[in-house]
This record gives sequence, structure tokens and C-alpha cells, in this order.
Amino acid sequence: MTAVARNNVKIQGQGDHAMIFAHGYGCDQNMWRFITPAFQKDYKVVLFDHVGAGRSDLTAYNRNRYGTLKGYADDVLEICRELELTRVVFVGHSVSAMIGVLAAIAEPDRFDKLVLIGPSPCYINDGDYVGGFSRGDIDGLLDSLDSNYLGWSSAMAPVIMGNPDRPALGEELTNSFCRTDPDIARHFAHVTFLSDNRADLPKVKTPSLILQCSRDVIAPEAVGRYVHQNIVNSQLVVLKATGHCPNLSAPEETIAAMRLFL
Repeated sequence: MTAVARNNVKIQGQGDHAMIFAHGYGCDQNMWRFITPAFQKDYKVVLFDHVGAGRSDLTAYNRNRYGTLKGYADDVLEICRELELTRVVFVGHSVSAMIGVLAAIAEPDRFDKLVLIGPSPCYINDGDYVGGFSRGDIDGLLDSLDSNYLGWSSAMAPVIMGNPDRPALGEELTNSFCRTDPDIARHFAHVTFLSDNRADLPKVKTPSLILQCSRDVIAPEAVGRYVHQNIVNSQLVVLKATGHCPNLSAPEETIAAMRLFL
């Protein structure tokens, strides 16, 4: 099976260079629908679903391959090779920000720029490092998710989205979580929330934009500043947008920051 088929790759736009969008946990490529039209005139826009999400081929899910974020980064590189993409602008939301970091470290010549939206290299507090959660917090979150995934999704998705005055946003994320295969979602959650990619950040040579939301319960501002401090050629923009999903809650502000960087 090709990576294009496995990951349900869709191509839009007419530019000479590619912009590939990678969605976050519990989501799929549809989460970019407010962002991508702004770039279709200037870029070949490449959308895909991580294996286990959206309309990807669920039979391709392998717990060993996807037992670390490297497996997902390998998928990104396979898509790029099959489509012969070079000078790629990679846009990654949440956990996919670190997936893009790993891909750019592995094949730096393939990537022109990275846009990292709500990135976190490590979710767990460690000494002076503020990840936003204690190990007990993460263990409790994962235990709750393991025991009742649908209940966890209904409770957590609105919290992750933020913007309680716009409940439709939380409902969309809840529905997206609930469409994901529960077994795969549980495994991906463990891989996501227990990952630690802090040591990888100084290896990034690709110019990077870090988009940090205000009042983000998943990736607090201290995390965005840490990523900025540890990726040498990076810019940090703190958005007025709140919550963890500005691609849905504040697409115009997100697009404006991306355009300025690009």
C-alpha cells in the first residue's frame, strides 16, 4: 500500500512548493478547513490523516511502529517521498508539531519552514521545566481515558478547545474524538502524553514559527517559550486566541501570523 492511500492524502492548490498540514490528537484533516483556502493560490496544499484517524487505513495501524512519534514522522517522510515534495512548509498542530520536528531532523533538506501550533516537547513538569502537568495528572488522565474513552472525550474535548462561550467548537472536537477508534486513541494518547522530545529541539535547523495560544491548558505559554528558546532559528508569536485549537477558533489570526512568517 502506498503512503498516499494509507494516510488518505488529499491535494489542493496550485503552487510550486508544498505546504503539508498535520492534525493533532483525536482530529483529522478536516480540522484545517478554515486555514487551507488562504494558501491554495501560492502552495500545493497537502492534507492527510494519521493512521488511525479520519479516513486513513485502520488496517495499517501497528502498535510497534506507532509506539513512538517517530512512526508518525516516518509516515510524513514517506508521503513527501512518494509525492516528490521538496522545500516543504510543514504545519503541525499539537502533537504533530513534534512529529514535524522529528521529520525535519531526519531529512532537513526536504523542509523549508516549520509552523508549530501549540507545540509541547514534554507534557510533564520536570525540575525547572514546566510542561503543565504533574506525572500524577497525566497518569490520572490516561487511566480515565483507558476506562471510559467516550466519557473522557465528552469531558475533556471542551476543556481542550477552550472558548466556553462558543460551545459548538467544543462539540465539534468531542465528535471528532468520538469518531476515532477507541483502542487506537488510547494507545496514541499514551504515546503523546508520555513523550519527551526536549533533547530534539536543539537539533532543528529549519526556520520555525511557534504559534502559542493564550490560556492553553494543554500547552501553557511557558512551554511555547521553552520551544522558542531551544530551536535556534525560531520565532514565537503569542496569539490573542485562547484554547488549544486556533485553527478552528481563530483561523484569521492564525493565517495572518503564518503569512507574516512565510
